[in-house]
Amino acid sequence: MGDPRVMNTPVTECGEDLIDVRLTADLALGDLKVDESGDHAHLRRGLVNRLGDAQTLLPDGFRLLLVEGFRPAHLQRLYFDGYRQQLIDDDPGLDPAESFRLASRYVSPPEIAPHVSGAAIDLTLTGPQGEDVDMGTAINATPEASDGACYFAAENITAEARHHRQILADALSRAGLVNYPTEWWHWSFGDRYWAHVTHQPAALYGPASR
Repeated sequence: MGDPRVMNTPVTECGEDLIDVRLTADLALGDLKVDESGDHAHLRRGLVNRLGDAQTLLPDGFRLLLVEGFRPAHLQRLYFDGYRQQLIDDDPGLDPAESFRLASRYVSPPEIAPHVSGAAIDLTLTGPQGEDVDMGTAINATPEASDGACYFAAENITAEARHHRQILADALSRAGLVNYPTEWWHWSFGDRYWAHVTHQPAALYGPASR
């Protein structure tokens, strides 16, 4: 995410509002990232519409379970700086540029973070009885703790988990979202990373607020 090609992508803010997915009957929100403010439940309207489309594209018995959407800039800064410091503590020889690069593989710098724009969603799948299905790792597993299994294309996961990731990817990709490949659960639409991957001239969404 810290790649200069992503960071330098321009933003043409479209002005879409953030809406509360808890008011959307077709989408389910989990309780892993519940916060009193309700920030986690908000997304840009265009992304919510596409998630609704993706829901209809899943095979029978599967449903999307949304976990975290909008994230205020101050919270993103806390996550980024904390993870960067953890990397430095583990390897005191890291110089500032390298610690920034490594941290941004997993946590976006606040200035460009898709969650800060309301343009990204962390999500998973549930099965026919509403049960969690095997996705290979927990949401938010770090590359270090999961031995890289958090990467979407990781090989050190079961065939079942790989199948479930592909189900998720097929529906979300057809609905216009893109995956950040170090995190199987992170998908976005309209942010700088989306614009870079899809060769758009500009992102649709810049930093948002409630």
